[in-house]
Amino acid sequence: MQGSDKGQTAALDGRGLRVGIVQARFNETLTSTLAKACLAELERLGVQSSDIRHVTVPGALEVPVALQAMAVSGRYDALVALGCIIRGETYHFELVANESGAGVTRLTLDHKLPIANAILTVEDEPQAWARAQEKGRDAGTVAVEMALLLKELK
Repeated sequence: MQGSDKGQTAALDGRGLRVGIVQARFNETLTSTLAKACLAELERLGVQSSDIRHVTVPGALEVPVALQAMAVSGRYDALVALGCIIRGETYHFELVANESGAGVTRLTLDHKLPIANAILTVEDEPQAWARAQEKGRDAGTVAVEMALLLKELK
């Protein structure tokens, strides 16, 4: 197998990477926790705050629109999607979860740009709180790791 495996986050160096973050405001206390954890991880990995653009949108369905604007700008090495969708009593949960996820995936492939998808889809608020810190950190790690990998593969 050729190439390097940068599986350990300690080896990741995010210096010089430009990262865009789109955070849904719906369930804002949870999505703000995701954002804080993501930003802390990006900083830990060496991404400068001046190289991070963090914007908010109303909800998870609007996340792909803002990601698309960032992707077409050509200014970013990686993007991050942050949101929290909690199951309710209607079909709306499935619609929002499926469509926001599909939108993020489509943008990743269409623009050949890594997008860390940390839009939580959970049954209830306790599940969301149990995942928010870890998934926020993971999003920062994934953004840096995939940006570095795609640079290496070019």
